[in-house]
Amino acid sequence: MEKLKATSGKMRSGVNLEIAYFDQHREALDINKTVQEIVGEGKQEVVVNGKPRHVLGYLQDFLFSPKRARTPVRALSGGEKNRLLLARLFLRPSNLLILDEPTNDLDIETLELLEEVVANYAGTVILVSHDRDFVNNCVNTCLYFDGTGHINQIVGGYDDVDDYLALKEEQRQQQLSASKPKEIPQKSVSTAKKEAAITAKKKLSFKESKELEELPKIIDHLETNIAELQEQVNQSDFFSQDEQHTKNILNRT
Repeated sequence: MEKLKATSGKMRSGVNLEIAYFDQHREALDINKTVQEIVGEGKQEVVVNGKPRHVLGYLQDFLFSPKRARTPVRALSGGEKNRLLLARLFLRPSNLLILDEPTNDLDIETLELLEEVVANYAGTVILVSHDRDFVNNCVNTCLYFDGTGHINQIVGGYDDVDDYLALKEEQRQQQLSASKPKEIPQKSVSTAKKEAAITAKKKLSFKESKELEELPKIIDHLETNIAELQEQVNQSDFFSQDEQHTKNILNRT
């Protein structure tokens, strides 16, 4: 809308761009004028999509009966004032409609009307809203700001953004799992000693007895080797080393 100047970079606008803007703070209305006077600006006819229409007929599209259309603005409810602002907005020639929190303070009747008007709008609509249902019912593309300076375009509504974020989180977890050092499967020393004790209870030959005597030393040696291998695998740069080197170490485990 060029109300703020960019601190850097460039902005490129389309040719013959005409913007209609619906501010969340709402434009002020002259409370002493009637609904018909504000929309028609003293005329009996208004131009809608290039075709003339009687102002009272146009206001009926926004749920104002002829009697209510002749009512001063000061007598309107909050919902009626919002409908009046919408009626005036959509009379402005435009091909880009910007809606800033348009559902604030809208009653159900007006909200349904707004959804219908937005759906039938002939140009492009950009809207910002916390109303999930309204977004799902009106848009076909969402822009997701990921906090890193990138904007991701996601086809669909609010629910499709949820699906997108769930997919990104799943991919992130998979990447973390892939980069996490693998645990080296090993038999605990206590288990090995228990097995040795069970073996000792059996009747052993002279050779088996000698092997049994050597078993604690073998276990200590293996335990030291395993600890050294585990320390290598746990290094942050282990998986960035030569693939054959890392494969040999993992195979040794």
